Amino acid sequence: MANSASGIAVNDECKLKFLELKAKRNFRYITFKIDDTVQEVMVEKTGNHGESYEDFTNSLPANDCRYAVFDYDFTTDENCHKSKIFFIAWSPDTARVRTKMLYASSKDRFKRELDGIQVELQATDPSEMSLDIFKERAY
Repeated sequence: MANSASGIAVNDECKLKFLELKAKRNFRYITFKIDDTVQEVMVEKTGNHGESYEDFTNSLPANDCRYAVFDYDFTTDENCHKSKIFFIAWSPDTARVRTKMLYASSKDRFKRELDGIQVELQATDPSEMSLDIFKERAY
C-alpha cells in the first residue's frame, strides 16, 4: 500500500528483515533506502550481529538520506544485559532537498510498518547519533 503523503510503498523484505532482527537477533543493523525507480522503500544492507557501531555508521552515505534500525546492546547499572531497537532517520545536510523531503514525508508510514521500534533518532550528522546519545536514550 502506498503512502498517501509521498506515494512511497514499503517492500515486504523490509518487514521480514526487521522481524528477523527483532525476534532472532540475526542482524546488528539494517539500512533502508527509497528506490526512486519503483517508488518503494527497500533493504539496502544488513549487518551481521558481529558488526560494530562503527560498521553501522560507515554504512550510511555522507550525502544521501537513509532509514536504519540498529540493535543496541547495553548493560544497566544493575548489571543486566539489555538491548533496544533504535530507528534512525539519517538526513545529512549535504543531501538534496527533494530527497530530504521525500524521506521526511515517508518516515511515519514506514516506521509504522516496523512494529517493535523502541527509540527514534533523527540525525543530520554523525554527532547526532553518537554512542553517547544511544546510551543516554537507551535508559
